[in-house]
Amino acid sequence: MQHNIYIYLLLMSAVTLAIRIVPLTLIRGQIKNTFLRSFLFYVPYVTLAVMTFPAITQATQTPVSGALALVFGIALAWFGASLFKVASACCLVVFLSELFLIG
Repeated sequence: MQHNIYIYLLLMSAVTLAIRIVPLTLIRGQIKNTFLRSFLFYVPYVTLAVMTFPAITQATQTPVSGALALVFGIALAWFGASLFKVASACCLVVFLSELFLIG
């Protein structure tokens, strides 16, 4: 069975363009519904969380070290640490916890 790569590319392009063009053509004015506005405001954060949280436990050698880094990172962020400090501290927590848990 022969597959034509150009059909796949054309279909992928059509779907991508439709996702971007259809909302622009259907929604002309400003969205005034407060529920819908708040929902759309939090969509990027939820998407980032859904992609990040599973990786926290699966990227490390033990899920315990990922959970420790998550708790430590949340605590640092809660007290106002910058993103660089939180990321660096989480990497250090994973390194040290895996050093002592596995080694």
